[in-house]
Amino acid sequence: MAPFFINRPIFAWVLAIVIMLAGGLSIFTLPLEQYPDIAPPNVTIGTTYTGASAETVENSVTQVIEQQLKGIDNLLYMGSTSDASGQSRTTLTFSPGTNIDVAQVQVQNKLQSAVNRLPEAVKSRGVFVNKGGNDYLTTYSFTSPDPNVSQVDVGDYLSTNLVDVIGRVDGVGDVRVFGTGYAMRIWMNPALLQKFALMPSDIIAALNAQNAQVSAGQLGALPAAPDQQLNATITARTKLKTVDEFKNILLKVAPDGSAVLIKDVARVELGADNLSITSRLNGKPGAGMGIVLADGANATSVSDAVNAKLAELQPFFPNGLTSFISSDSTPFVRASIKEVVVALAEAILLVVLVMFLFLQNLRATLIPAIAVPVVLLGTMGVLSIAGYSINTLTMFALVLAIGLLVDDAIVVVENVERVMSEEGLSPKEATRKSMAEITPALIGIALTLSAVFIPMAFFGGSTGVIYRQFSITIVSAMALSVFVALSLTPALCATLLQPVTKGHHPGHGDAPRRGLFGISDRFFHWFNGQFDRNASRYQGAVRHLLRSSKRMLLIFLLICGGTAFLFSKLPTSFLPVEDQGYMRIQISLPPGSTDARLQSVMKEVQEYFAKQPDVISFNSITGLSGDQASARGFLRLKDWSERKRPDQTAEAIARKATKDLTALRDARIFVTLPPAVRGLGSDSGFNFQLKDLSGVGHDALVRARDQVLDLAKGNPLIRTLRSNNLDDSSQLGVAIDDRKAAALGVSTANINGVLSSALGGTYVNDFLNDGRVKRVYVQGDAPYRMLPQDIGQWTVRNDKGEMVPFRAFSSTSWTYGAPQLQRYNGSPSYEFVGDAAAGVSSGTAMDAVEALLKQLPTGIGYEWTGASLQERLSGAQAPLLYAVSVLFVFLCLAALYESWTVPLAVILAVPLGVVGALVFTGLRGLSNDVYFQVGLLTTVGLASKNAILIVEFATQLQEAGRSVYDATVEAVRLRLRPILMTSMAFGFGVLPLALGSGAGAGGRHAIGTAVLGGVIFSTSLGIFFVPIFFLVVRSWFASRSRHEDDAAPPPKAPALEGAV
Repeated sequence: MAPFFINRPIFAWVLAIVIMLAGGLSIFTLPLEQYPDIAPPNVTIGTTYTGASAETVENSVTQVIEQQLKGIDNLLYMGSTSDASGQSRTTLTFSPGTNIDVAQVQVQNKLQSAVNRLPEAVKSRGVFVNKGGNDYLTTYSFTSPDPNVSQVDVGDYLSTNLVDVIGRVDGVGDVRVFGTGYAMRIWMNPALLQKFALMPSDIIAALNAQNAQVSAGQLGALPAAPDQQLNATITARTKLKTVDEFKNILLKVAPDGSAVLIKDVARVELGADNLSITSRLNGKPGAGMGIVLADGANATSVSDAVNAKLAELQPFFPNGLTSFISSDSTPFVRASIKEVVVALAEAILLVVLVMFLFLQNLRATLIPAIAVPVVLLGTMGVLSIAGYSINTLTMFALVLAIGLLVDDAIVVVENVERVMSEEGLSPKEATRKSMAEITPALIGIALTLSAVFIPMAFFGGSTGVIYRQFSITIVSAMALSVFVALSLTPALCATLLQPVTKGHHPGHGDAPRRGLFGISDRFFHWFNGQFDRNASRYQGAVRHLLRSSKRMLLIFLLICGGTAFLFSKLPTSFLPVEDQGYMRIQISLPPGSTDARLQSVMKEVQEYFAKQPDVISFNSITGLSGDQASARGFLRLKDWSERKRPDQTAEAIARKATKDLTALRDARIFVTLPPAVRGLGSDSGFNFQLKDLSGVGHDALVRARDQVLDLAKGNPLIRTLRSNNLDDSSQLGVAIDDRKAAALGVSTANINGVLSSALGGTYVNDFLNDGRVKRVYVQGDAPYRMLPQDIGQWTVRNDKGEMVPFRAFSSTSWTYGAPQLQRYNGSPSYEFVGDAAAGVSSGTAMDAVEALLKQLPTGIGYEWTGASLQERLSGAQAPLLYAVSVLFVFLCLAALYESWTVPLAVILAVPLGVVGALVFTGLRGLSNDVYFQVGLLTTVGLASKNAILIVEFATQLQEAGRSVYDATVEAVRLRLRPILMTSMAFGFGVLPLALGSGAGAGGRHAIGTAVLGGVIFSTSLGIFFVPIFFLVVRSWFASRSRHEDDAAPPPKAPALEGAV
């Protein structure tokens, strides 16, 4: 292939330009995201049972739904929550790669058999099945400067005018409002109901009868009389619209003709639909909106589309209403990708400088430099064809690929210059001869390096997605690199390089030029002199070490033992914790706390964050769980460029705030970071579910929860551990004496109806408000349901038409119960979220938690969930991944050398790089996470490549007739310069990753540190140990030469001086 392009350089340029154009155009079509679809896809089922307790919701709704969700393909786990607001939410999480549309259809089909068993009150509100989980892509806060605009006004505008519009934006899975719209509220007075011998059911019946839409047809509708001249639509009763219309609904007519209307027994108002939820932005009342991303949608595209739609609607907002982004994960995505692009540019610059240092020729340096944009842009085209995106993983792969891709071009250029210098050939003839010598080696070693990364592409789970994108990217880059090295690079060598006099070596003894060029000439003369002297010393050192091979092998065994020891001691985690530019806050008050106390605490929290210079906004939300004792919020931080000190990181701010806010009386407040991957868990740190596996009961599960919390308090490896479930609170139990009720002629149905409507509230039907359908509720007025004795004043009509008070057949007693109940994989559970102590990895903290959980009583179990589950799975996969990659390298080398023993000399070099990665990672306090695993595999490839550079040449020399000892000594001298050049190019290429700062620095540090340590150790140790490995392997094993049966004579040893 190379001779064709040497003779037709313009053709090579055209191909390169086409590759760059295709890749350049594909950049504009590639989506931008932080990670590929790592998080498992979710399907969520949501219902509402107005007025029901958490226990009622769980028993009559949640369990009924769960019991039907069997036999669904690829289901990973299932969790559900039932709370005191009547909400039931079941989330089904599927294996990564599952077609979420097919999964949603399966869930809907299974759900059909459960719907008929649900209470009518639930079915009337609807059962909703949505794609996407419970994590918000972006949250918005809406406020108005008009003091007359209430929170309900803002929430109603969002619910009425924005939710549907935003929900139709492509990629939006769900829109949740942190606020409430309007509803028609009928507040009943028990004394007036008793006066007129009425019950709540009478009001409900009247509402259903008189607030109804009647379809009365047409006058003159077909079939009509032959002479019919009139055709008109008949409009009859329609849905009511105003408060006055509801006030005048007729309840009954007395024998004397007097009428009883709703306004005679109840107060009617246009009030809030959800009475518990409130939202504030920096203490200012308003409402909020959370955007849930649909599974498979691109985060940045959806965020841009939603922002554009809001900007389009902004001029039409009433009362000066404005929107504010209170949390957004997409700026972090853009900033982290930008930082990687900067690192990529810095890596290219450093690699070019290293090439110039060794090649010492601008023309020779330009040739490998030209290969960089061709390969990088071509790889972008491959990503577009594969349906991938520009994300941190693909960008990391490109940065690492720079060092690998220039190696091929360097090999070609160096070999061409050597041939010109030794044989005095013209650039074109030297290139033709050089390419004939090194083409097999280029292809063979590219295949060997690809063998390191290809196995990564076949692993499953979330980590498999990470491995796959990285693998495909770097293998594509290497394949394009070899193509360019066999096409464009030889064409450039033939046309750009200048002829060299035979026997002349530039930079070795030339007289310096005048002016500025003389400075560089003198520097290169000094550099080459120092390099040659050190190369001679190095050769002498290797000659000495070869005579002490047994001692060196003993040292190697110690290094292997140290590698195993360091590996066992390196803490584990899934992904590094990143500063994403915002935080979350969770606030819990003691059970039974009132909204007044909660709002007081929220005010103090708001005042605290108002004083924090790095916090831009605090968006607080109360009542989301339907109780009055918990709240949550979002804290938005300043840009990363304004937070450069260590105490200004999100983690430091969160730790300080959590500590400072412990001073607030009666409140438990945790400030946490969002999870590293949206959709994997609710917070950063570790997540697990404590489960009742044997039906031991709620009380036993609560005792186990308390035991876990107590045990964790004294553990130095765990900074915080908390349960996300709400604490049990006091509940008033109402006991009905059925015998007394029957004696008084009161039916159980009427008792249940009055109790449900008067105290819990009942959703009746809908009405029209500003052209929108909204709900109508019936409930007892606030003064008549505040104290236990208030229940006794509500009355029920008996079979004689008499009103019987509740106190005549009921009694009350105080109990404890849960305002929120959770289930996990069909068992009652408590969700725990924890953070490792400072300097402790999540994996170490998880090991500590597992030790605590072993002390729990029989019947209580646990399961890791979210990111922690993926961390455990990735840790289990890693050893197999390393083993398979090393095996593939060995097999490719065996095929390349036609020997089962020579590859051992290469494989034995792998621990030399691994120990470097472990040492550097450990010294920086980093963890064995997915990025480290990727870096470690890259180190395996680098260590192998450095070893091949020596083994390849030594094998050729031995086959040319040299002894094993002489071949090894000669090979190390000739290959030192290419080894150092390629290793320094790669090392400086990853240096910007290892030293980077700003958004996404955690991931860059993890992968950059591991690779940098691997490069330094594999190079500095490998140049001494690989010759010993080769000598020992060749001496101890009888290896069949790969050219033994060839008819053609073996190539001359010097022919591969420039080969890899």
